[in-house]
Amino acid sequence: MKSRLCAVLLLVVASAAAQLDAGKMVRRVRVRVAFGNGVCELSAHVTLAGRGGPMAVGDTNDQCEVDFFNLPEGHYRLTVSGDHVANADAGDIDVMSDGPDEFEVQVTRPKEIIRNEGMFGNALVSAADLSVPSRARKELDKANELAGKQKWEQAIHELNKAITIDPAYAVAYNNLGVIYSHLGDHGREVEALQKAIRVNDHFALAYVNLGRMHIADGDFPAAETELDKASAFDPADPMTLILLSYAEFMDQRFDEAIATSRKAHALEKSHAFVHRVAARAFEKKRQGANAIAELELFLKEEPPGPRAEAARKELETVESVLGEPAGR
Repeated sequence: MKSRLCAVLLLVVASAAAQLDAGKMVRRVRVRVAFGNGVCELSAHVTLAGRGGPMAVGDTNDQCEVDFFNLPEGHYRLTVSGDHVANADAGDIDVMSDGPDEFEVQVTRPKEIIRNEGMFGNALVSAADLSVPSRARKELDKANELAGKQKWEQAIHELNKAITIDPAYAVAYNNLGVIYSHLGDHGREVEALQKAIRVNDHFALAYVNLGRMHIADGDFPAAETELDKASAFDPADPMTLILLSYAEFMDQRFDEAIATSRKAHALEKSHAFVHRVAARAFEKKRQGANAIAELELFLKEEPPGPRAEAARKELETVESVLGEPAGR
């Protein structure tokens, strides 16, 4: 018997259950986190907070479920959170020995997450220093300025003017695809990005944006294909490798995800997020010491903020479940 709730969320983790001991107990309560695209993602934390003070916290397993054991009967507030999102209040549940013991939380992953987290930067390209007609460059600059003000339709108008001036302007097609993505026009997004590649098949950023699109759609093998091409044309771009490592992890290619994460870390402009990906891959391989090392590297490179707090909690879980505590 299930009670359906709603929430908004981001990424998912591996397992941990919390126990409480007071009053009349319910032996087990299961919360299932259901993603709209059917794909379990990284780092979802489920919290049950009772009105009288008791609280239980757990992380979803690879089936998007978390089990809570020996919960006191009562009324609980259920929340779900992730690495790059504020806590999402999913509503109230009643935990009773004669009531339902399974609850399903319906969650969605907004398509803009990959672009709007601030993690992967701006997908638009500037017109500076590009060998295109000056009139076309001016139109693209106008479009970028309008896009920065979220005046999407006006930005599209300016980009189409730039393309009229220079039909082989790959950057304009790329930026057009990004704006269509913001507008939720998937068909035109794909069309514009593919056009960018047709006029310049070495344009790495267009492949990256196609990869982001596939990640947002939950099509991780397709994302890997596009991101592999992008990396071949621009091997020094850390963002491509970060996205690729994430796609490989979600495709359960854990050795590849670890290798790509290390390749990204070796670049001059690396990103701490790759250590989270590598840590998750090592957790899946049951290599606790390696997972702990990656999480400690993450905390060394990004000590403050909500992502650091999530990493510290994950580190505690890994130390208790997969490995021995490490000094830090």
